[in-house]
Amino acid sequence: MGRTLTFRIFRFNPYDEDSVSRIQEYQLEEVPRLNIFNALNLIRDDQDPTLMFDFVCRAGICGSCAMMINGRPTLACRTLTSDFSSVIELFPLPFFKLLGDLSVDTGVWFREAAERLESWIHTDEEFSVNETEKRMDNELANKIYESDRCIECGCCIAGCATANVYPDFLGAAGLNRIGRFMIDPRDERSNETWFELVSTYEGIFGCIGMMACEDVCPKSLPLLDTFAKVRRLMLGTGLSGKK
Repeated sequence: MGRTLTFRIFRFNPYDEDSVSRIQEYQLEEVPRLNIFNALNLIRDDQDPTLMFDFVCRAGICGSCAMMINGRPTLACRTLTSDFSSVIELFPLPFFKLLGDLSVDTGVWFREAAERLESWIHTDEEFSVNETEKRMDNELANKIYESDRCIECGCCIAGCATANVYPDFLGAAGLNRIGRFMIDPRDERSNETWFELVSTYEGIFGCIGMMACEDVCPKSLPLLDTFAKVRRLMLGTGLSGKK
């Protein structure tokens, strides 16, 4: 017989006028290699079909199941119950719009951030399907790939003190995204253009270096290295910063 786990789960449906925010407890017998995602599915299947939470891939790739687990933003599918005591508290990610219980809307924020940063390759070169793809140095390609591994789960934003105080702050995910295009040789934007995008207190100079983003990133991205490079580049332009 495994341990009896007690899950203390935040419940609230913002679309139900009669809903009141509360903590609801559920008991579940622990089995070997049980993760939080599977535990939530067992609770929803066997005890409470109204419980709301998100998932897609169940493999730590989509980022949909991110939530606060005992006060830490992380992925439910990558977190084993055996790593905790018999009491586990689950809350939705802060900062993002609550859809219900443990479900939040990260998509709108990431879409707006992408549009705000124009996070696509800017070039005047016309595309031709008949041309051979240009080769890129392997070391540079690996650096770009490292930033592209972000799954936009929102854990870094949820764990960021600045983002939770200033909603316009780009956060680690946004700054990591722009850092990826800064080193891409196919992007023809100038340093002055980058400066206009990120040299504000909502951008790179709003980061106060608490390192929570890198600490909670489920993909272990080198976020602080990226921020340092972006900050040095912005300072190196010699332009006057905006507030």
